[in-house]
Amino acid sequence: MQADKQLKVGIGDMKLTRGEGVLVTYALGSCIGLAFFDSYIKLGALLHIMLPERANENDPNLFKYADTGIRETLRKMSAFGMVKSRTTVRIAGGAKMFEISGNAGFGNIGQRNIDSVKKILKEEGIKLTAEDTGANYARTMSLNTETGEVQIRTYGREIVRI
Repeated sequence: MQADKQLKVGIGDMKLTRGEGVLVTYALGSCIGLAFFDSYIKLGALLHIMLPERANENDPNLFKYADTGIRETLRKMSAFGMVKSRTTVRIAGGAKMFEISGNAGFGNIGQRNIDSVKKILKEEGIKLTAEDTGANYARTMSLNTETGEVQIRTYGREIVRI
């Protein structure tokens, strides 16, 4: 894959492309990366969410949150011809990066992100086909929009294809 065909997706960001290309996002700790793919038209999107829901209506960054980010990604993909029934999603991240004493549920933002993402995908009728979530380490996620292959790279571990 040529370097110019690789699109980097930042934190609280989303990129989409059709055909030949690779979308990649780094540093998925408690954040979740969502790789959307409509195999019929080879349209892919990679979304990097930070938090389960948008509490501040004044925050203009819809992609930072699972609730607004997933729906905005689906809206943009639909404009390019994506059909929900043939679109799949694979997710990675949602790690528990820090031990926080006291309110354990509040501390595990990774698990809250995983739960929120799964709930919203179900509400939207999108098939979650694979995941590499939880544990306590960061991940790098890439989506090849020609093949639909998703790779998860983690320092010191084998590459995982989901």
